[in-house]
Amino acid sequence: MPRETSTDTRTAPAPKQSRGGGRGGPLASLRESRPFRALWISNVFFFGGAWTQTMVLGWIVFDTTHSEFLLAVFTSARLAPMLLGPFAGVLSDRHDRVRLLGIACGWALTAAVAVSALESATDAPYWVLVLAGLATGLAQSPSQPARSSLVLQLVGRRSLSNANALNAMAMNMTQIVGPALGGAMISAFGSSVALWISTGWFALSLLALWPLRRTDTESERRAAPEPVVALLTDGVRSILRNRLAAGVLGVTLAANILLWPVYQAFMPVFAKESLGLGADGLGWLLTCSGVGGLTGSLVIAALGDFRFKGALFVYGTAAWGTVWALFSLSHQVAVSFVLMALVGLLSASFGVLQTTLLLMTTEPAVQGRALGVQELAIGVMPLSSLCLGLSAQHVGVATTTLLSSLLLVAFLGALALRLPGLPRYRGV
Repeated sequence: MPRETSTDTRTAPAPKQSRGGGRGGPLASLRESRPFRALWISNVFFFGGAWTQTMVLGWIVFDTTHSEFLLAVFTSARLAPMLLGPFAGVLSDRHDRVRLLGIACGWALTAAVAVSALESATDAPYWVLVLAGLATGLAQSPSQPARSSLVLQLVGRRSLSNANALNAMAMNMTQIVGPALGGAMISAFGSSVALWISTGWFALSLLALWPLRRTDTESERRAAPEPVVALLTDGVRSILRNRLAAGVLGVTLAANILLWPVYQAFMPVFAKESLGLGADGLGWLLTCSGVGGLTGSLVIAALGDFRFKGALFVYGTAAWGTVWALFSLSHQVAVSFVLMALVGLLSASFGVLQTTLLLMTTEPAVQGRALGVQELAIGVMPLSSLCLGLSAQHVGVATTTLLSSLLLVAFLGALALRLPGLPRYRGV
């Protein structure tokens, strides 16, 4: 029979446990782990560059094409490297994770300089914008398994929920600053200036990794290397036999088919057509989501090693889908800003806990590959963005979002009934 919990949840080598398991406050992992602090700072700047570029490039695409479908194509190219997730997970299990992150930052910096220079020199054509999105995705997505699995290695199991919440907080902080700054810079100085700002974010991210250069993350993976395909298939088979891990991945897959493409691709449409906002208004709308997400991440971080992780993951994600449905029906700017803040707040229960629960329910030897499969589940967004883009072209973005939200809520209700162990999971 498939098991609901992993038989071995230890990490090797075990780091010194922090008091972040519920008694050290929301910033415990940052205070007590210097390596994690360096990684967190690097993540702040990396996500800042990614958010700024995504917002600015998306605005340029829709402003020049006025096509929801072409915006969806751009978003698909931006997110397509997520399909490399399983192979990135194998790399994370076999190679130095810090070195992998350094390579990703260097590539992101190079890609950002190239697209900024092209946009400064001339109005970049649509195909250049698509390639720029793809280049940014190649820097971000394949590095995520190494980025996430390194957290557990640096802080330990009892502080994992706190540390993942702080990582989500970093993403939401940059989601606040990046889009607002990008929108303001587009309005004041033009898109090329906003793109150059993202170049600076990536440069600072690379510098922040420097203190981790002597962190040995390869020592536990120096056994004779197996073929990549064998590692991949064995790891996936092990993960999918674990019912709890499979359930977590199922929620990730459903959310990334039904709702995350709406946020990634169609916010410029909601801002421009439903609410009558310009670039700065779009920036502030996304900022509301960032403020909510930051607040939610701080709450989860303050909870430490709390006992209702599974319940918060399942029911919090259902509430997130419900608020998305309400947002799709709103045409009032103030109401939409409040609802978008609630979307961000509730997204923390999904965004933080999907990774926390996946790491807690899988064995250390396959955690990189588990995160790679998670990245693959997220990687369905390019295809789902195209499908939702076609739907939006025919019935409108609001109707498409409403139906997607209701489908996600229905899926989570069915999952809670079929796999009650997931909402009951404590992970302590």
